[in-house]
Amino acid sequence: MPKEFLLAIDVGTQSLRALVFDLEGKIVDKAQIMIEPYVSSQPGWAEQDPDLYWQTLCDACQQLWQKGKVKPDGIAGLTLTTQRGTVVNVDKSGKPLRDAIVWLDQRRTEGLKPIGGLWGMAFRVIGMRETIRYFQAEAEANWIANYQPELWQKTHKYLLLSGYLNYKLCAEFADSVGSQVAYIPFDYKAQQWAKSWDWKWQVLKEVSPEHLPILYKPAEQLGELSAEAAKLTGLPKGLPIIAAAADKACEVIGSGVQEPHIACLSYGTTATINTTSKRYLEVIPFIPPYPSAIPGRYSLEVQVYRGYWMVNWFKREFGFREVQRAAELDISPEDLFDELVNQVPAGSMGLMLQPYWSPGLKKPGPEAKGAVIGFGDVHTRAHLYRAILEGLAYALREGAEAMQKRTGVKITELRVAGGGSQSNAAMQITADLFGLPSTKPHIYEASGLGAAICAAVGLGLHQDFETAIQAMTHKGESFEPNPQTHDIYNELYQRVYKRMYQRLKGLYQDIRDITGYPAK
Repeated sequence: MPKEFLLAIDVGTQSLRALVFDLEGKIVDKAQIMIEPYVSSQPGWAEQDPDLYWQTLCDACQQLWQKGKVKPDGIAGLTLTTQRGTVVNVDKSGKPLRDAIVWLDQRRTEGLKPIGGLWGMAFRVIGMRETIRYFQAEAEANWIANYQPELWQKTHKYLLLSGYLNYKLCAEFADSVGSQVAYIPFDYKAQQWAKSWDWKWQVLKEVSPEHLPILYKPAEQLGELSAEAAKLTGLPKGLPIIAAAADKACEVIGSGVQEPHIACLSYGTTATINTTSKRYLEVIPFIPPYPSAIPGRYSLEVQVYRGYWMVNWFKREFGFREVQRAAELDISPEDLFDELVNQVPAGSMGLMLQPYWSPGLKKPGPEAKGAVIGFGDVHTRAHLYRAILEGLAYALREGAEAMQKRTGVKITELRVAGGGSQSNAAMQITADLFGLPSTKPHIYEASGLGAAICAAVGLGLHQDFETAIQAMTHKGESFEPNPQTHDIYNELYQRVYKRMYQRLKGLYQDIRDITGYPAK
């Protein structure tokens, strides 16, 4: 049987998907298993058993073979894309020493000694001390080393979730350059582990080069499927494992975005806007661009942390009626929530939301909190829901303007992926607010498709990334902006939204001083 299919494993925050693609980018078959995003033994903590991800990966593969559309011997190669920033400590045998700390975790390590010497002096001069302190406090490695020192002493490798699952697949401590998005000693400009003199080693004092995996560029082969993994997944032993990239980076190329004039919006748990650049450019000073899924390129990104998490929050707190009715009608709840949005005019009758649900480094600063202003007696939960969607689009438009200013390239088109892209109302709001055509990829599974593109290039099934992206990505449904609606949004954006943070910043600081939240 000819090996004509590609298997992409996509490990998200809420589910794991095993996806089989052909060389035209069509999904031949898929198996999806929902996973508990995290367990929390203390407020703000988010952890998960690493072997839950592994067992789910194996179960998803076995489900594919049971369905019978694809046989294991028809798979040419395997690739992996995962959520970013989830870390795993393992011993010499590759066994986890503790639960993985999931990227949603909010614990911080306070009271660490500031970085000194020449680096410390340099950071004072350029005004970067707050950024470095933030990195130091947020780094999971520092928390583990500080509060679980005996466990850290037993740590042989400190891996991202992608590195851990690659180890389970090929029995090698290997990972992709494109997956290195976390508080780790990685040089984002050179796209390799940091040199010995780099300041990151001083901030992460307990991490050594020996703790880290070997890195491979996207599309390089990082190993072969081990006999044990073959038995558990049902795949053939020795199957090539091709390096891909983190989920957001794969989503960008899976949406067909490889030039800076096209932006990819990801409406996921974290909402992002990304463009691809051949140059290293910091959209926000001192915040590096992440590795692209295309080797040697950079993914310029602005995040709205807990972006479409807010949509799920609304559904949980205010949307029981729609969720229950959707179950009775056997339709998607999104269809009914779109009806809710369409009851409200553009601009939500002046209800404005700024989605700073979690603090940041620059804008918003570490004191930031979310805000909703403009309430009146006309407002209902429908207005609030639409204001959430509009607020996320306002924040991402602000990110787009920062990118354009930094790159000098005007964004002329949007591709929108992620769970939120399934809402036609959200898509139309995006087009209207940006004033740009907004298009979905031809399939929902853009991240898995991006990983499959890496595999196709690595296996020589497409000659290069440009050819693979052209052959495997296609435009889906497109939404054109309404000029009159755009004018309304533009006025609200320029005259209200862009001024909100500076007007409220002092109040946020007072709230922080009085309540201690967010923590300093």
